[in-house]
Amino acid sequence: MSGITKTFPGVKALQDVNLTVRRGEIHAICGENGAGKSTLMKVLSGVYPHGDYEGEIRFDGRVCEFGSIRDSERAGIVIIHQELALSPQLSVAENIFLGNERARRGLIDWNRTNFEAGELMRRVGLADNPVTTVSELGVGKQQLVEIAKALSKDVKLLILDEPTAALNDDDSAHLLDLLRGLREEGITCVIISHKLNEVTAIADAITIIRDGRTIETLAAEGVTEDRIISGMVGRALDNRFPPHEPTIGEEVLRIEDWTVHSPSQPGRKVVDRASLSLRRGEIVGLAGLMGAGRTELAMSVFGRAYGADISGRIVKDGRPIEIRDVRDAIRHGLAYATEDRKRYGLNLIDDIKRNISAAALKGLWVDERLEYRVAEDFHRGMNIKAPSVSSVVGKLSGGNQQKVVLSKWILTGPDVLILDEPTRGIDVGAKYEIYTIINRLADEGKAVLVISSELPELLGLCDRIYTLSEGRITGEVPRRDATQEGLMHLMTKGTTR
Repeated sequence: MSGITKTFPGVKALQDVNLTVRRGEIHAICGENGAGKSTLMKVLSGVYPHGDYEGEIRFDGRVCEFGSIRDSERAGIVIIHQELALSPQLSVAENIFLGNERARRGLIDWNRTNFEAGELMRRVGLADNPVTTVSELGVGKQQLVEIAKALSKDVKLLILDEPTAALNDDDSAHLLDLLRGLREEGITCVIISHKLNEVTAIADAITIIRDGRTIETLAAEGVTEDRIISGMVGRALDNRFPPHEPTIGEEVLRIEDWTVHSPSQPGRKVVDRASLSLRRGEIVGLAGLMGAGRTELAMSVFGRAYGADISGRIVKDGRPIEIRDVRDAIRHGLAYATEDRKRYGLNLIDDIKRNISAAALKGLWVDERLEYRVAEDFHRGMNIKAPSVSSVVGKLSGGNQQKVVLSKWILTGPDVLILDEPTRGIDVGAKYEIYTIINRLADEGKAVLVISSELPELLGLCDRIYTLSEGRITGEVPRRDATQEGLMHLMTKGTTR
């Protein structure tokens, strides 16, 4: 790719970007949110057609002018977006060959479809039945279905945008091993990732993009995470967590013997007699493996937004409270920022100001002047990078979308903020900004509960950490005593029901 320039109204997303990828290598593209990484890959894959950008693409020695994503796929270039493009109600086999159906005389050949899907699934290490509905699969397996789908199109160059952002450690490791296997088969991979430990473990070369420009391309061997970070942010980031001295006050929230049953599997306890407490000015972590019940615990406390047959007690400022729904939770000073900001946290087709005001609206009428003024205050105070508060949220980078989510809940005036994976899919520079905001909220006397799959994040940010295993609290560790090994031991601690 030579001299690629792509402009949106009011924004130059890419300016004279150059990228060279060798056959059979894994090439990582790194940069902060909004640097232009995904835009560059959308240009390459035909999502933005020829004529919509300036510059030249050469693939296998030939100049390419893709008019659509179908054109790029015919050439052997397949992109897997961060938001998986699967139809949840169709089977795995149907998804693999969607738009590429195995048909005979105008009718789908189901025997061939399921047989070939099974072969592709085995190739990517997916042992499920091809007729299994995609909605029954976890995110890790859905990612493998996307790769099987790409392999069905005789892929030569596979582009993966944040492929492990929503995966646990085991699923991530399996996916990286699969990419190594594809490399051995001669398939070239371009991977966009914020997980720099994965980049250094798997990439052969790394291209760094900053502010829509190519900064440098590095041979991956011997490159450190700190070296990549300095290229991404334009300076050395000596400490990934801002310094913070907590001022911890009295207890603000206590959850006692909290039990939640699965809404789809009656009798199965998802959270089992969990108890924890939060104090003003304190940042508390909640650690657990995927499926441990972290999100289920948070959502059930926040207005019974998840679960069935919920029991237990919530005590706020020393008094028992009854929370029957989300409105009650907000009224009692609770806020919950979901782990899936795109699906549940934001209205992506609306603007910043409407998203910020959404949770705090009361009554039938909106004071639009006040709404604009409040949104402007958050726009400046949270350093949301957007031309104005009228900008559509769906066009913002992940880090700036997360700032809008936090603004929305801060506006409700909560005493307790539950932040579920607050830095998922966010680059290291934006993470630092989010950590600074979390510290500021604690300094204002709010209690913050942080749920994270990244143990270094919990260790660097939290004053105290609870561990959860199979729905039960298995440990409570103060910051000074917490280690990754110790937390992992508690997170994998077996329980008997």
